[in-house]
Amino acid sequence: MADNPFTRHPREVGETYFEHMGVAARVGLRLAAGALACFVHAIFPFLCERTGSRTIEKLHRQIHGRVDAPNWERHPII
Repeated sequence: MADNPFTRHPREVGETYFEHMGVAARVGLRLAAGALACFVHAIFPFLCERTGSRTIEKLHRQIHGRVDAPNWERHPII
């Protein structure tokens, strides 16, 4: 069971499968919302002028803040 592909990575980052699912789903939804804002901005440049970049900045701080040094060295790209 130690090689279970569903639990290996969550365990490596100190989460259960469902905790990791929640974090990954929230990140994915925020990325989707930021992407939508970028598309709106592409058509209407006066709308959502900083939404995409603010979304990226917030997600970077959140993800970088939750990764401890040993896991960051093992998994440099999350």
